[in-house]
Amino acid sequence: MSDRLKSFKNKGLLDADESRRRRKEGAVELRKEKRAENMLKRRNIPLEDIEDDSFEQINGTGGLSLYELVAQAKSADPTVKLTCVQQARKELSKGTNPPIDELISAGIVPILVESLDDDENAALQFEATWALTNIASGTSVQTREVVAKGAVPKFVRLLSSPHEHVREQSVWALGNIIGDGSECRDFVIHHGVTDPIIAFVTPNTPLTFLRNIVWVIANLCRNKDPPPPTETVQKVLPALFALVQHEDSEVLTDACWALSYLTDGADDQIQMVINSGVTPYLVEHLAQSDVRVLTPAVRAVGNIVTGSATQTQTALDSGCLSYFPALLQHHKETIKKEAVWTISNITAGTKDQIQAVIDHNLIPLVVNALATADFNTQKEAAWSVSNMTANGSPDQISYLIRQGAVPGMCNLLSVRDPQIVQVLLDGINNMLETCKQDTDSLCTIIEDCGGLDKIEELQKHQNKQIYKLAFDIIAKYFSSEDYIENEDGEEQFNFQANTAAPEGGFKF
Repeated sequence: MSDRLKSFKNKGLLDADESRRRRKEGAVELRKEKRAENMLKRRNIPLEDIEDDSFEQINGTGGLSLYELVAQAKSADPTVKLTCVQQARKELSKGTNPPIDELISAGIVPILVESLDDDENAALQFEATWALTNIASGTSVQTREVVAKGAVPKFVRLLSSPHEHVREQSVWALGNIIGDGSECRDFVIHHGVTDPIIAFVTPNTPLTFLRNIVWVIANLCRNKDPPPPTETVQKVLPALFALVQHEDSEVLTDACWALSYLTDGADDQIQMVINSGVTPYLVEHLAQSDVRVLTPAVRAVGNIVTGSATQTQTALDSGCLSYFPALLQHHKETIKKEAVWTISNITAGTKDQIQAVIDHNLIPLVVNALATADFNTQKEAAWSVSNMTANGSPDQISYLIRQGAVPGMCNLLSVRDPQIVQVLLDGINNMLETCKQDTDSLCTIIEDCGGLDKIEELQKHQNKQIYKLAFDIIAKYFSSEDYIENEDGEEQFNFQANTAAPEGGFKF
């Protein structure tokens, strides 16, 4: 059960830190879904190079092999060198299967890195930076070849180039290296990338350049093993405060992703994000019709409510719950799943926070998701209702029962996910313990929807915790006190269901 889960009231079997849940595998899954729109690495492929990429079209290099091209790129003649570096760049810009490994094997990387120092030849610097950008867009091994040959400090230096196209291409190259993972990210940060990058976030920065800048900032915030240095987070947050208010959807998308990465961490990192003042703007983006922006905005707000009760309240005070009726009924299942997951972390909070969920009429939508949604969404709904049974008041739990949560909970008791089965059993047990005066009514609801049969069957479950909880529920609420012995000589209860409805009818 591990780190994905955190903070259950000690009423059932789940650990006290499990109901308020950090995201791990869910983030990877959704990140893969968004990969086409939110790439960790990007290759610069101009249209003209896709249409015209053969050696014969480049003056002076027709018919050369890659090894011959690299050999000529060592020429002391600036014209020959530029022509060969440009041709290498064009080869690396091919739309499919660029010969990255072949050119690395031929020895192009040291030549390109050396070309970055030629301040008298901005065209050569630009072509070399572009070629290295595309090499760094490849596999981790290919990216690290660029790093190993000393390109990073040279790229950082070129962020101060007097030529805008050289600066912009250097930003792109660094973004690809940072996007390789936390090790490369921290290596680039060590070489001083943060200050010049955030200095580019101004109203006068061209939009195409700004889009690359915010993408690089998002990569600086990405990865949490380890998370980015605190100093870096503190430096980028003022820039993200401005960017999350931008009008361009691409800028907003990457700004929201950056904030979703930063909030996917420890409470102190969540607090830094809250202190920056971005929460109300993230909440506003919950109304976005553009799913590219909405997805990371929901993720970021959801991550904030995985923090402390005070941090959760910050999101609630910003009015986030008013957007959730639409989110819980969104046509995109991943958005609905994120929304239900967020509710599950709010219902792991205080009674006042649970009441806020009730007051916004969200419980019927969660119950509907529990009964009808995709299984991944149903799992989040299971956490939502079970957390509410653990942390809610008797009146709040009674309200949950009246909204029809019990049949949906019982229906999922037959799934093969033992964690969810345990969560649901714990929720049912909490209901039975809390509603002592109406236990008979609740037992009848459980029996009528087939839950009793499922709970009885779970007494045979291989998971000892599930077996024990199912056994205890049957013993305490559905069985006589008589024991029988099974064929193995083990004690178990002689099951006798109470099938009669209570006199006077149900109170739920």
